[in-house]
Amino acid sequence: MTGKLLGIDVGGSSIKAGVVDIAAGKLIGELISAPTPRPATPDAMMPVIAALAARLPEATGRIGLAFPAVVKHGRARTAANVDHAWIGADGASLIRRTLNRPAVFLNDADAAGLAEMRLGAGRDTQGTAIMLTFGTGIGTALFTDGRLFPNTELGHMELNGMDAEKWASAHVKAVQGLDWHGWIERVNVYLERMHAMLWPDLFILGGAISERFNDFEPLLRSEAEIRPAQYAGQAGVIGAALAAAEMG
Repeated sequence: MTGKLLGIDVGGSSIKAGVVDIAAGKLIGELISAPTPRPATPDAMMPVIAALAARLPEATGRIGLAFPAVVKHGRARTAANVDHAWIGADGASLIRRTLNRPAVFLNDADAAGLAEMRLGAGRDTQGTAIMLTFGTGIGTALFTDGRLFPNTELGHMELNGMDAEKWASAHVKAVQGLDWHGWIERVNVYLERMHAMLWPDLFILGGAISERFNDFEPLLRSEAEIRPAQYAGQAGVIGAALAAAEMG
């Protein structure tokens, strides 16, 4: 499918949107964003998404919505960093009712992984690859020979008696004032545990912090190859639009 489709990426602190040229596989113009409402309920979020869509009229047709939740059969089954009122919600139906446009609803890390594996840092990679997005939490997307195993949620793996993302996310780095060395030591422990379980050939590190990859690359340790995400903070938006293009 070709065209200019709208991708939306919901995060714990902001909602990002952009127009994606599907044929070229790239963002057209800049990302726009708005703060994630508090509380981040479906009723509060839909007007914010509608306002973002109104600012991007050049995107027509289908919409992709990347969301911080396990998504099974079109419905959110968890709610990470958003209101628990989302649990059980059909995100695609909410978009259709709000904007009168068809939509696809998927996990945010899976969306970011699709962008990187199809078009970015993981393109043409064989074997096992894991996309990790470091932000408010840690999102994960697992691929084998380019095929997605959805909803892995490995950011919630236990480390030091807590969810890994509560110990090694980019948000924790900022809140605790960790320098690169202090934070990457935590990331390395996380990568080591992931490697022991899944033996990936490649880790792709994403999220906005990947734009600083050169600052911390020398500190990283892993038996698997590590690459920065090509799309950084744009990956969720681009992957959401790609998923919308492929919806049945």
